[in-house]
Amino acid sequence: MTKLSRSSIEGTESTNPEKVLQFGTGVLLRGLPDYFINKANRQNIFNGDIVIVKSTNRGGTDEFSDQDNLYTIHIKGIEDGEEIEKIELVTSISRVLSASKDWDEIKKLAVSDDLKVIISNTTEVGIELKEDDLLSANPPLSYPMKLTALLWARYQYFKDNSEGKGLVVLPTELISENGKVLKDIVLRLAEINKLGAGFIDWLQKENHFCNTLVDRIVPGKLSAEGQQQAIEELGYVDDLAIMAEPFRLWAIETSSEKVKDILSFSQADDGIIISPDITKFKELKLRLLNGSHTFSCALAILSGFITVNEAMQDTDFLNYMDKLLNKEIVPSIVGPAISEADASEFAKSVIDRFSNPFLNHQWQSISLNYTSKMELRNLPLIESFTQRKQAVPQCMALGFAAYLLLLKQQSNVQDAHAPRIHQLWKENSTEQLVDNVLGVEEFGLTKLKSNNGFVDAVKQYINDLENEDPKVVIKQLNQSHS
Repeated sequence: MTKLSRSSIEGTESTNPEKVLQFGTGVLLRGLPDYFINKANRQNIFNGDIVIVKSTNRGGTDEFSDQDNLYTIHIKGIEDGEEIEKIELVTSISRVLSASKDWDEIKKLAVSDDLKVIISNTTEVGIELKEDDLLSANPPLSYPMKLTALLWARYQYFKDNSEGKGLVVLPTELISENGKVLKDIVLRLAEINKLGAGFIDWLQKENHFCNTLVDRIVPGKLSAEGQQQAIEELGYVDDLAIMAEPFRLWAIETSSEKVKDILSFSQADDGIIISPDITKFKELKLRLLNGSHTFSCALAILSGFITVNEAMQDTDFLNYMDKLLNKEIVPSIVGPAISEADASEFAKSVIDRFSNPFLNHQWQSISLNYTSKMELRNLPLIESFTQRKQAVPQCMALGFAAYLLLLKQQSNVQDAHAPRIHQLWKENSTEQLVDNVLGVEEFGLTKLKSNNGFVDAVKQYINDLENEDPKVVIKQLNQSHS
């Protein structure tokens, strides 16, 4: 069978300049930013190719060069309630270089007049300050120092003509204010390495470090069955093929018109949002997507469901999720920054995403760090709903009760606080257990202790779940709070 290559597929040759330098070969980058840029190139909007830097020493770049840096994205899932399957061929990667072997070549690219954007999703060290990292190393160890070295090389190359030669830096690492954090580290590294006031001034005035938020589930390689089906359908072997869900979001924070012009690929897809403030999108994702996952996780496990999609095929569980999202979480987050329309639309997409029959997302993996997730994602929702509605959010209370009961039944949940909560279950009645858990400062849930209505509901739901099939309890909640 033919290997995927530019010679085997018409129209894949590119004469576009190399406008993007990307640190990371991971599936999220290939399934989201690279997908967007490729789509823009096909529409003759951006007209710029991507050079990828493989930052780790694990593996080489042969798997990319062997098929001329081409790969296919198999988009499978639910969109607007309809099941879809699409295939996109990505042709916009010109080269894949190794940081350890090709650093000199990467530095040449860093001084190219064509280069406009640097994207990253680094996993080898991440965005953190390493003061003992060497600017002169070939290459430096950490991504921030690699970036500092490349920006320093660019500044020196253009010298007195460096005005207007800055770059747009788009970190996609999942940390809060990733652009600001990265910029602060680069500035600190410039100071430590005594690169001078002129360089620091150039960094601040000419370069744009943007906070970003990425959201797309990209599970990675196709299953063996999926690979065989793709070969039969497409007529070529693609060892780099990946799967992605239909939902896609890349929110980029900037108010600079110059940056918007440089990031012209944003015009190619509604999934790219450029805004002076991306807080709204963080809040929507954190509360509606992550928060609903956390509220429903233990309830699904107690009900015997293994995967998210399996649970969503159950009518009663689906109804519970719909009520949780639309009747409780949406009213808790709507305000000056988030309209009801925005929240409702995102909630609709969450139902689609959870119902994706092509994803094998297991509830047990979602229970990782359960207590801290409950605190950070959901405590503010419980407080907000109670204050706004002067009522108990019943779906949230049931989800919270299931969380506590799961830690009674399973001592092996990967949560730092699980062993202690499990032990508290052995030493206390249900009434005492709930009060004791909410009284432990390190669990982070003490604010709920004074919420008497919610606490009473949690205790009652624990009793219900212990005496009834959890599926029956879900059905009863749906019927009594329709």
